Amino acid sequence: MGQSRGELGVEGKGVRGQPRSHAASALCPAVSHLEEANMFSRILVAVDRSELSQGVFQKAVQVAKAMQAQMMILHVLSQEEPGAPEPPMILGVDYSSTISAELWQSYREQCAIFEQNQMDYLRSLVEKAAEHGIRAEYTLNYGNPGRVICDLARSWDADLVVVGRRGHSGLSELFLGSVSNYVLHRAPCSVLTIQGEALKKEAQTAEEKTATSAG
Repeated sequence: MGQSRGELGVEGKGVRGQPRSHAASALCPAVSHLEEANMFSRILVAVDRSELSQGVFQKAVQVAKAMQAQMMILHVLSQEEPGAPEPPMILGVDYSSTISAELWQSYREQCAIFEQNQMDYLRSLVEKAAEHGIRAEYTLNYGNPGRVICDLARSWDADLVVVGRRGHSGLSELFLGSVSNYVLHRAPCSVLTIQGEALKKEAQTAEEKTATSAG
C-alpha cells in the first residue's frame, strides 16, 4: 500500500464473505437501508478528480458517518487519466542520447509533480472526512483500477467498496466494460455503486427545492 496510501445499488458478497445482494431504485432509500443494517466498519472508496467522484466521496462519507466506520480513500494512477504526463516518443535516429536523457528526465519530473498533486488531493479528502468525525487514511496506487480496488479491498479487509459508475450502455458496456462492473463481479465484499445520472438528478432536485423555497 502506497502512502508517501439513475440508481444507487448495493451488490456483491456480504461482510467477511457472507452471501448478500440487494439494490434500491432511489438514492435515499438505498442509503437508509445501509444505515439500518449498521454492518459496515471498514469502507474503501475509490476516487479520481472527476465531478462524479466528488459525489461518490460525499456518499461514502454519508454512509461512514452513519455507521461510525473508518475509511480508506484510494486513487489509482494510470496513463489514461486526464492530465497525466505522456511519456516521450523518440523515433528514428535524429535524437541524440543527450536529448533522449533530457526528455526522460523532464517526463520523470512531470510525473513527480503529478503524483504530488494527487496526494495533496487525497490529503484534502482525509481532512474533509475528519470534519465529519470520520477516521480516514489514503493510498495512491498504480495499475489497473478494477484490479487494484479489489486487491486493496482484500488486503485492507474492507467490508464495503464504494465506486462510481458512469453508465456505459449497450455494446459500449459489453465490449469496453467498466471499473465498477469489474469490481461488482470480483470484489471480496459488498459494493456500493453510485450512478452519475442519479447524482445529477439529485442535484437538480435540490436546486429546484432551493428555488421553490426562495420564491
